[in-house]
Amino acid sequence: MWNKLKVAAIVAFVGATLQPASAQTPIKIGFIGELSGAQASIGRDQYDGFMLVVERNGGKLGGVPVQVIKEDTQLKPDVANQAVRRLIEKEKVPIITGVSFSNIMMAVHKYVTDQQVFLIGSNAGPSQIAGAQCSPYQFITAWQGDQAAEAVGKYASDQRYKRVLLMAPNYQAGKDTLAGFKRHYKGEVVDELYTQLNQLDFAAEISQVSSAKPDAVFAFFPGGLGVSFAKQYAQAGLMKKVPLLSVFVADAINLPSIGDNALGMVSGSFWGPDIDVPASKRFVDEFEKKYGRIPSNYAAQSYDAAQLLESAIKKVGGNVADKPAFMAALKAADFKSVRGSFRFNNNNFPIQDMHVLEVAKDEKGRLSLKTLATPFKSMEDAYHDKCPLKN
Repeated sequence: MWNKLKVAAIVAFVGATLQPASAQTPIKIGFIGELSGAQASIGRDQYDGFMLVVERNGGKLGGVPVQVIKEDTQLKPDVANQAVRRLIEKEKVPIITGVSFSNIMMAVHKYVTDQQVFLIGSNAGPSQIAGAQCSPYQFITAWQGDQAAEAVGKYASDQRYKRVLLMAPNYQAGKDTLAGFKRHYKGEVVDELYTQLNQLDFAAEISQVSSAKPDAVFAFFPGGLGVSFAKQYAQAGLMKKVPLLSVFVADAINLPSIGDNALGMVSGSFWGPDIDVPASKRFVDEFEKKYGRIPSNYAAQSYDAAQLLESAIKKVGGNVADKPAFMAALKAADFKSVRGSFRFNNNNFPIQDMHVLEVAKDEKGRLSLKTLATPFKSMEDAYHDKCPLKN
């Protein structure tokens, strides 16, 4: 009897040690984003883009099981701080991704990176963390907050708009965006109007546009803010009188709600659904089949975040606890990005092309974005030289 028990114990031990990789403890990944309120569509697209890769792989990244723990930051810095502390201190996550808004990024960035938790940001890119407050634990798969606006600013100059009025919410991304536009716009800035971050009534500001009579308006209003602004701008009869240039007002999230009034609107971005890149075509096709809608740039950025993690986790064989090795694997960015070539600058923000897009109907008759021009190739952000990290 003793020998039989001994043999059974040995067999059980050997069996346990030979378990396949799929039986290993999942890597926990925290996802934080705006998942309720007027901006919920942004967080939803980020989450769906990320999970498209995870679910395609049967719940794995890099061949290793992952557990994605989702937290709604509600666009409130204090709620976001509670969420990341819960994820890090209770759930023991080694990786956090998502982060929709720059005020949330600025609230959580230092705590997360000080804990040596890897922060794979898939939207917010405030100037501070691209510059002096950069961290080797941050890897941004989106864009620095000025970049899309810089492309539109150059486009506005190329179109010879002599007088432009600027509008944005009064928070970090709004300020960065308008700074970016002005960096490459050579004409006169008639006025800069800053609104409250949760403001949905723009009657006063639109009245100021009518009085100022600019050649064009440049506006940044993400998510639900953009829908409200664009509708009111059109209702005031300005859409056909004063061209509306934007970043992230006219996107796949907002266009169905804005409707045909959006036709002809111009936007800046690192990516559009018509980009002629095999990885992008696969992404767009799979996203539409799974979710029944055209993906936004938010989904594309987050899809790339999942692809980045997949490549890095695979390189370290799932051992994300080896932080120097995992950091080097992330820095290598060895994956096929939706935007084509992808590489990190010294500050761990992408060096990438920046495009100007126009709202038009696609081959199915849906409102979408088509690429008009590429003002900047392999563009570095304006703050990377202030980051002490070296390539």
